[in-house]
Amino acid sequence: MAESRTLRPLKREPAVTIIASRLTDAIMDGTLPPGSQLGEAELAAQLGVSRGPLREAMQRLVQQGIARSVPHRGVFVMSLDEDDVRDIYLARTAIESAACRLVLQQDPQRTADRLATVHRAMATAARNGDPAALSAADMELHQVLVEESGSVRLKRMAETLFVETRMCMTALADEYPMPVEMVEEHAAIIEALRAGDEERLYALLDEHMQDAVRRLTGHGQITDPSGAIAAADRTA
Repeated sequence: MAESRTLRPLKREPAVTIIASRLTDAIMDGTLPPGSQLGEAELAAQLGVSRGPLREAMQRLVQQGIARSVPHRGVFVMSLDEDDVRDIYLARTAIESAACRLVLQQDPQRTADRLATVHRAMATAARNGDPAALSAADMELHQVLVEESGSVRLKRMAETLFVETRMCMTALADEYPMPVEMVEEHAAIIEALRAGDEERLYALLDEHMQDAVRRLTGHGQITDPSGAIAAADRTA
């Protein structure tokens, strides 16, 4: 007699999670620009949701640091200044360097292959003159790198930083690197990873982050008062 099988019920994400994701996407693409107020009534109407889960979703954004709550006024999208940009990329350098260190200890060839797949999409977007696809591929490549580390905590810490990075890139789209330069920079990082060239990998990643800061602020570089991150990279 054939074994009786049943279909498992579909997993439904909580409404709060979906709403928070939609709000985050709107913040990243500039639909909800820095400094704008997250009005409950307006957003509830636009999203077709009740205020309860919307309010909870907004508080999640506050906890993540991409929105702020002002007593008696409401919740506002965070505004990022030059110091924020430097701090974001300083933190990203630390997290992605740590991710590289873990990847090198595991299966760098597999990671390089995964990154290469995303890189091909990046190159295609550059050839087609598609800035939205290029930006998406850029962020996906860095997300894959952190994910490949296998560290749940690195991935969790990186999530908010990636949202803030997209906020910077959207607000300062004119300062985004030339497509050819972006494709070449990422190709070099993947090549160093595949070759297991640890010193070159850290140097390329650091320069990549410094270059982003220069473009987004117009000057300066990432500063690490304690020197701890730079020292860790040199001795890793």
